[in-house]
Amino acid sequence: MSYRIGHGYDIHRLVAGRPLVLGGVRFDTDFGLDGHSDADCVTHAICDALLGAAGLPDIGHFFPDTDPAYHGVDSQLLLQRVVAELRQRSWAPVNIDITVIAEKPRIAPRLGEMKLVLANSAGLPVDAIGLKATTNEGVGDLGRGLAIAAHAVVLIEKP
Repeated sequence: MSYRIGHGYDIHRLVAGRPLVLGGVRFDTDFGLDGHSDADCVTHAICDALLGAAGLPDIGHFFPDTDPAYHGVDSQLLLQRVVAELRQRSWAPVNIDITVIAEKPRIAPRLGEMKLVLANSAGLPVDAIGLKATTNEGVGDLGRGLAIAAHAVVLIEKP
């Protein structure tokens, strides 16, 4: 077996009047993340980590924000397509570990639901998804609640 690791990071500013989607789960808020797709920074970080581990270009290469086909798209569809790209090259995800950095809303009560959605989209068992939430302790734009970010680390394998 061959193994590779990858790291992904994504951040989006919070704006009024958009739905907030994190890890494929919609939160009941009056704000959301600004972006071309659903702006799910959790899922985008995972996509970039998987693509990087396989030595492929980043998410913007595969799903450019200049393409109207991806306007408002559900990022779970993007994750499914990324996994399919890896599988075409004989790579498969083994596990995914994510840290979400957000001052608001409270993420912890929804972590189980997010893990289930992400596992389904990545074709992994739920126990292969690690997911934590933290704050930025009031530091910078993240700490002031102006944005939400996510880091993802993945392991992929090739027989």
